[in-house]
Amino acid sequence: MFPKRFVLKRLLLLVPVLIGVATLVFSILHISPGDPALTIAGERASQEFVERIRADLGLNDPIWVQYIDFLGNVAQFDFGESYVINRNTSVREVLTDTLPVTLELALYGQLFGILFGIPLGVLSAVKQDTITDHATRVGALTGISVPIFWSGPLLILLFAQVLGVLPTSGRISSVYSVADIRVTGMVTIDTLLAGNWEMFRSAVRHMLLPALVIGVYSMALISRMMRSSMLEVVRQDYMRTARAKGQGAKITVLKHGFRNALIPVVTIIGIQFGGLLGGAVLTETVFAIGGIGTLLVEAIRVGDYPIVQGTVLTFALLFTLVNLIVDVTYSYLDPRIQQ
Repeated sequence: MFPKRFVLKRLLLLVPVLIGVATLVFSILHISPGDPALTIAGERASQEFVERIRADLGLNDPIWVQYIDFLGNVAQFDFGESYVINRNTSVREVLTDTLPVTLELALYGQLFGILFGIPLGVLSAVKQDTITDHATRVGALTGISVPIFWSGPLLILLFAQVLGVLPTSGRISSVYSVADIRVTGMVTIDTLLAGNWEMFRSAVRHMLLPALVIGVYSMALISRMMRSSMLEVVRQDYMRTARAKGQGAKITVLKHGFRNALIPVVTIIGIQFGGLLGGAVLTETVFAIGGIGTLLVEAIRVGDYPIVQGTVLTFALLFTLVNLIVDVTYSYLDPRIQQ
């Protein structure tokens, strides 16, 4: 049964969280050095022109008036226009172009981590202190320890230069144009919806290396947590009772242990997905697939405050939605959590 009341409570709790993040972003940007009006006008602009821009932006209003206007605009997903990066272009339009890139990368990376991390964690726990367990633990430790700025170029060297089987950069081959088939902004999904299998294969080939790079760390962390959680579960009394009733080891683990062991793993998956969204900057840079992470770094560098505000608040919204999904998954795995 779908926990409607539980979800409604969690949705209501998201409101003060988002307001708090918006307040924090507003405060930090207003105490940071630099004048947005001067950034827009340029250093050689006259003082009169700068003052006119300040008046147009409402920067001469009292701080509380600016804050109320800011919250009102944020509630409508209106973050203003870009000052520098895409001048005279709305931030919402810029985010619409870049957010799907990071979402697609994070989704495939997390999918890779889940599909391989959970089975490896279960296998490692069931085969505790065997060669399989030791190999899995060493592999997980290696995956956590290797940084992206090292593993990315290494995999490019192996799969693109030595083996020559995968492309090194971009989201799809340059011979294709995805502008006419754009639906979600995620190239693999858009090409699949369009039924163009050649473009779909090209998009998948371009996504394999970035997803592998960003997913290895997630897989390693998930497998370690799954092993630890499963080892704790298999020692519980109800597991021994199930085995004493004559149930096979596989049935006992999958029917009674797996679901309970997933609860802490779901937490890691949720946190990791948020981390992948924010930490995709290096991967986007290495593989030249600029997304929202790269956009945020560039906006901070050039002082494009509307882009910074919009990007940070979008990250906050995504984080809170991921936490909501984690809470709902909790309530499904263990209905007692709803109480």
